[in-house]
Amino acid sequence: MMYKEFYNQSIRSPEVFWKEQAQKLAWYKEPVKILSKDDNDYYQWFADGELNMSYLCIDKHIEDGYGEQDAIIYDSPVTNTKQHISYNQLKEEVAKLAGGLQDLGLIKGDTTIIYMPMIPQAIYAMLACARIGVIHSVVFGGFAPHELAIRIDDCEPKAIITASNGIEIERIIPYKPFVDDAIKESRHKPDHVIIFDRKLGVEIPHKPYDIDYASLISKASIAKPIAIESTHPLYILYTSGTTGTPKGIIRDSGGYATALKFSMKYVYGVEESDIYWAASDVGWVVGHSYIVYGPLLNRNTTILFEGKPIKTPDASTFWRVISEHNVKVMFTAPTAIRAIKKEDPNGDLIKQFDTSCLQYQFLAGERCDVATLKWTEDKLKVPVIDHWWQTESGWPMLANMVGMGLQKVKPGSAGMAVCGYDIQILNKEGKEVPINTEGYVVVKLPLPPGTLTTLWKNSTRFKTGYLERYKGYYFSGDGGYMDEDGYVFITGRVDDIINVAGHRLSTAEMEEVVASHKAVAECAVFGIHCDLKGQKPLGLVVLKSGVITDHEQLQNEIVQNVRSAIGAVASFRNVLVVKRLPKTRSGKILRKLLRNIADESAYKVPSTIDDIAIIEEISNIYKTRKIGQYKNQPQ
Repeated sequence: MMYKEFYNQSIRSPEVFWKEQAQKLAWYKEPVKILSKDDNDYYQWFADGELNMSYLCIDKHIEDGYGEQDAIIYDSPVTNTKQHISYNQLKEEVAKLAGGLQDLGLIKGDTTIIYMPMIPQAIYAMLACARIGVIHSVVFGGFAPHELAIRIDDCEPKAIITASNGIEIERIIPYKPFVDDAIKESRHKPDHVIIFDRKLGVEIPHKPYDIDYASLISKASIAKPIAIESTHPLYILYTSGTTGTPKGIIRDSGGYATALKFSMKYVYGVEESDIYWAASDVGWVVGHSYIVYGPLLNRNTTILFEGKPIKTPDASTFWRVISEHNVKVMFTAPTAIRAIKKEDPNGDLIKQFDTSCLQYQFLAGERCDVATLKWTEDKLKVPVIDHWWQTESGWPMLANMVGMGLQKVKPGSAGMAVCGYDIQILNKEGKEVPINTEGYVVVKLPLPPGTLTTLWKNSTRFKTGYLERYKGYYFSGDGGYMDEDGYVFITGRVDDIINVAGHRLSTAEMEEVVASHKAVAECAVFGIHCDLKGQKPLGLVVLKSGVITDHEQLQNEIVQNVRSAIGAVASFRNVLVVKRLPKTRSGKILRKLLRNIADESAYKVPSTIDDIAIIEEISNIYKTRKIGQYKNQPQ
């Protein structure tokens, strides 16, 4: 069956289509009710089914005779460590940790935060929670204590699982002190903090709530997987919100398992036992779906990589991993490829390795520019496939579905709609726009399985943020257009979320930090183009009346405040002082206009602007400060 026929079937008869896909899983109780609605009148999949994600990812494969197959290959150039972990070994580690959590009193429906570096214990923790119905929330280790505290207060974990430290090339990241600082700041206090000591000579400050990971599992009973309702939350994953308050995306169990199993074969072209590598972090949605759950569901060997595309030790590290571990399909962000290209523009380092095992190179997390895509194609000699999805979707929405033979790539496009996603482009009034006309990217309801079901403890925000703008549609928050062949081109966010190296960050949250500086009267933070990271934040500040300050010192102080509150992941490095900010007569700051001026893009001054003279003033400041020189400066 070719793509178009398969896709049309998924849109015309979604219940029939997804029932057939769900039957490829080993359910404890196979669902009869395929598509229904929940108490909030929103769609849900397989509501009467029961299964267990940990069982599907581990035990099922062992029962089928594949216990000695590698489940995980841990490759850590920052610690010079390589480890092959079989499905049998994975089961032992996960079952012990799950038993330890039960011994601490955690039960189905409780929540746990996982705040860990890229080490096997992070995967063990996720699967251990899934084994006993505990809802996990993995928080990216690059977030500062304040960001962690916000998430502690929102999901109210009974326990936090962390590590002594992480390693950022040559820099030690103090995970345990960060956790202590976050708990000190948060209103909610978890009962336990479980610490995995990496034995790297890092001092671990002791608190009364601390529990040693190794001691816990040494005494723990072995936990068996329990039957979980298909609609039971598997995890909460926080994504930036335009209000500055993170949104807790809820992922169910049955729909997610069905979608991930489907995507491994049909989107990524991966068969069981293949070796698959998503070079991301478990703290992001890519890590959840395609480092952990997707590959393990599909009985693949997944690569867990603790390093960077460059400087660990150099720009050859990705090619070394592909060659050494026989990777068939790889997935990374365009930012990583751009960093490699910058260090090795001629691709000389690639020639040192035999990468003939690689069949497809996937890119996502941000829009891939044509130059990067073409360079990667030229150097790797394989199809390079940009695709598009979101934390909210949990799995790809646009792609070249290589498992269906859809390999024709259009540079600049993220591909065609993936099965189950009825993607349309609408104007402000909610009408479909003509071909090749930019508008708002939406998905007609119902969304397919595996997508978000609601927001944690905030169904109202879920509806207002995603469902109410266009009745009957999911609003993606992105703009784009569709060509005559059905290929979709994503043009970027339409709100104040910016994409920094694949990380979605809220400029509203950054503005709160910038505005808190004693010298700042008002400010605007927005994303400007960056050749390396896609976007970087730039802050404009208006000083309080009578304040005289050294601008460089002011910038350093504000930058440090943002790093302390949000983390280095924000890549916030530049602040410009202006006399005033351009606003509409109603007082709205024109951030898109500011971004266009900075990026030297075409712009039109709206008739509603209160002070046209400020545009020329800011344009001159940009030129005087030579804004282009710092767009691509290293973090």
